[in-house]
Amino acid sequence: MRWLQAEDFALPLHAALFQCLTALIHRGDPVDTVTVLWEAQHRGLLGTDIDPADLVTLVSTPVGSPEHWGERVLQHALLAQAYTVALRIQGFTDDPANSPHQLLAGSRRAPADLTALRARCQRASATTAAPTRVRAPRVPTTTRAGPPRAAVPAAPTAHRAAR
Repeated sequence: MRWLQAEDFALPLHAALFQCLTALIHRGDPVDTVTVLWEAQHRGLLGTDIDPADLVTLVSTPVGSPEHWGERVLQHALLAQAYTVALRIQGFTDDPANSPHQLLAGSRRAPADLTALRARCQRASATTAAPTRVRAPRVPTTTRAGPPRAAVPAAPTAHRAAR
């Protein structure tokens, strides 16, 4: 799930655990309960945010397909980002000091992060979904019998005389 990022998670604890897991995978270390506990302790996650027993329960309890939950996290991040963009645009409209030009410029820039997140969301759903459209086979074109087509000469254009 290369399309998922730590910023997509709503809870900081889940984002930190995601970073622990991806760091283990990136280094090629085994991803088991003890190694995840060590990585979480190394990153300072234990003791401040979560109890080790709770972390073991959270990591070792199967909940379904990781791809499914990754897509759900990304969809939630998309909705949260859309809400943030809407609040930003509302802030532009509520400020009476903004001119119409400032409102338009700010409203056009606001969805940039949303667009990037939406592209990742579409990429994620495209990799997990089966293709829905089958391409029609190409029909070979036949060559026309007879002499080659002559090029049509371009129509002369009238030039305006310089004054």
